[in-house]
Amino acid sequence: MSEPSGIHRRHRSLRRTFVALLGTLGLAAATATVAVPAANASAPTPPSGWTQVFLDDFNGAAGTGVNTADWQYATGKGYPGGPANWGTGEIETMTNSTDNVALDGNGNLRITPRRDASGNWTSGRIETNRTDFQPPAGGKLRVESRIQVPNVTGAAAKGYWPAFWMLGAPYRGDYWNWPSVGELDIMENTQGQNTVFATMHCGTSPGGPCNETTGIGGNTPCSGTTCQAGFHTYRMEWDRSTSVEEIRFYLDGVNFHTVRANQVDATTWTNATNHGFFIILNVAMGGAFPDAFGGGPDSGTQPGHAMVVDYVQVLSSGSGTTPPPTGNRDAYSAIQAESFDSQSGVSAETTSDSGGGQNIGAVANGDWALYKGVNFGSSAATQFVARVASGAAGGVSGLVEVRLDSRSNAPVGSFAVGNTGGWQSWRTVPANISGVTGTHDVYLTFTSGQSADFVNVNWFNFGR
Repeated sequence: MSEPSGIHRRHRSLRRTFVALLGTLGLAAATATVAVPAANASAPTPPSGWTQVFLDDFNGAAGTGVNTADWQYATGKGYPGGPANWGTGEIETMTNSTDNVALDGNGNLRITPRRDASGNWTSGRIETNRTDFQPPAGGKLRVESRIQVPNVTGAAAKGYWPAFWMLGAPYRGDYWNWPSVGELDIMENTQGQNTVFATMHCGTSPGGPCNETTGIGGNTPCSGTTCQAGFHTYRMEWDRSTSVEEIRFYLDGVNFHTVRANQVDATTWTNATNHGFFIILNVAMGGAFPDAFGGGPDSGTQPGHAMVVDYVQVLSSGSGTTPPPTGNRDAYSAIQAESFDSQSGVSAETTSDSGGGQNIGAVANGDWALYKGVNFGSSAATQFVARVASGAAGGVSGLVEVRLDSRSNAPVGSFAVGNTGGWQSWRTVPANISGVTGTHDVYLTFTSGQSADFVNVNWFNFGR
């Protein structure tokens, strides 16, 4: 979305990783031809004591896209209203085309950079819809993928930047609060080098407690086969069961880098970790990271080399699960809109409505927020009530919709809203809904025929 009225964005410098060289790194000895590599048919069975909370094996027909119930495409040259070139200086245009992002029919996802006759690059970037990945209190979270990075080396690999990483949930819909909200780079690779990098970004930029824009990072070579020549397993374990909270990074099961909470001040750590994260897979071309190791793509760079992903798996262990237990919200008490479990396109801001607190704003067509485990009881709810405000321009309006358990399900009810007199001019609006009983995940979805922001929401509840 464009810069919304009533929301004051905090601008930041470009996200960059490892702008300082960490030493002379060897290149793989030879380039390789593009082929469909063998991959496991399924992700590993969770070990004892771990619960699987997310899995995509990327099984499906060759040439089809990803499952949009789990993933969303990030397209263009940056988030709407966010920094240009994804905040990194990369030069490609991300697309949702199966030329760039597609299943291969053998249980793999392929993200393939391509260059057209005019020299313009396209590639792919997908992100989990869920933004709630974090360990339970006193527990652990494991995020793992089995990946073959683009099988290209030497001059032909110049500018390639594949990555498997995570961003803090508050980044989605804001896009200017990096690095304070946290970034966890589980795997980055560049220039066809036989080296994997892992990094935590946090604090302020430039400099700050996390040494931005470099971050707190480590690296290690792939062994057995190079990173390019075969599949390797990349893992992050976030551990809240230890006396000092820590985040560990692994290559093929071997821990090579750890970041601990006591390496930074308590406020920095809390700001970076006291929330969920979403997962990203992408192949960038050019940008600050490749620049630190020789530069972006040139005429000698070969297009068409895919990052091949076998699976993405998330496990949880300890005194709780991810996501939180169901049934923990009362449908008939006020549900604060900013208490969402996941969202796309919205952000929280201070409200001047009675009672204070925050509301969600920057809401436009296609945005949504998820509230898990809303308990309606055994007697059917037949009404939805929301506290809304709008400073939308004349002719701009939209629908606030309620959907249950999936964003693809039909709304059980909705109401229309236009300008109420200002972004903090609040009204309580009721709507009839189809009778609902039991416990459900509730989605607020927002639909408009215009692209502009059209509503803020402070709270909502249901009635009989």
